[in-house]
Amino acid sequence: MTVDEESAGQRLDNFLIRQLKGVPKTHVYRIIRSGEVRVNKGRAAADTRVATGDLIRLPPVRISEKVAEKAEKPAPAREFPVLMEDEHLVAIDKPAGVAVHGGSGVSFGVIEQMRRARPGAKFLELVHRLDRETSGILLLARKRSALTNLQDQFRERETGKTYLALVQGTWPANKKVIDTPLHKYVQAGPEGTPGAGERRVKVVARDDPDGMRAITLVKVAAVIPAQAGIQGVFSLLEVTIKTGRTHQIRVHLASQGHPIAGDDKYGDFELNKALQKQGLKRMYLHAWRLQFDHPATGERIELLAALPPELKKFADHAPLAPTPV
Repeated sequence: MTVDEESAGQRLDNFLIRQLKGVPKTHVYRIIRSGEVRVNKGRAAADTRVATGDLIRLPPVRISEKVAEKAEKPAPAREFPVLMEDEHLVAIDKPAGVAVHGGSGVSFGVIEQMRRARPGAKFLELVHRLDRETSGILLLARKRSALTNLQDQFRERETGKTYLALVQGTWPANKKVIDTPLHKYVQAGPEGTPGAGERRVKVVARDDPDGMRAITLVKVAAVIPAQAGIQGVFSLLEVTIKTGRTHQIRVHLASQGHPIAGDDKYGDFELNKALQKQGLKRMYLHAWRLQFDHPATGERIELLAALPPELKKFADHAPLAPTPV
């Protein structure tokens, strides 16, 4: 295979992992170490940077049967509402219930569907991720240079990511910052037990060696009165994350005694049942605003994604209409 312009600059191991989808990473590293992978007829290390026009020779590799089956049944082509698009990137408004990529029991996600819908696209990659049940702004890169630039901005916390979340109860006005470490773990329990084997996250003490620092900023957008058949008020929050930990917003808000409405992992299950009867059949978490520097021009971009109808109807009950929506 020949390295194209969009792939130039990647490490050899990362380039091959992307090209050889379905081949275990351990096998990719094994054939590199053994010298079976040749770059321009010479041996190369895993950290070798490939360049445009490099000729890469590979030994025969076997793709897993599971991946082969997926190839026979490709993801259906699907476009999503576009908030912004140019030659460098595309920002979409992802609906809830759609994974951003295949894996972990999901055959395909947004990226596979969009690639299928755009067969002429030379390059299309996820810049970041959203939980399957979270709706809102999702950024994809159309060029390798844009992907690198944008991911650097996310990693260096140069982006602004603000979500809208509906939580149970009145959020305390003095609680504006949550700075509590998080730890990922696997839910214990006998096989077949609900939730057993699932990935979960919990808050831990500051001195916990397994804790990862997580910072969440909270602002009350509106207080929403009790819904019919449901006791207590709700708070609509603008939540800005300074770190991008797994399930960060969900766990941080729940740890303060204010779980997100409709959250099936960290929420109030009895409340969720009552909300379902009122029409809220998903988690009330929406990636509302995203700020970043354009990877080519450097211009500061701000994107907004309005609340979807199934969430907006709950916010419409607010005595003070929230400015975000």
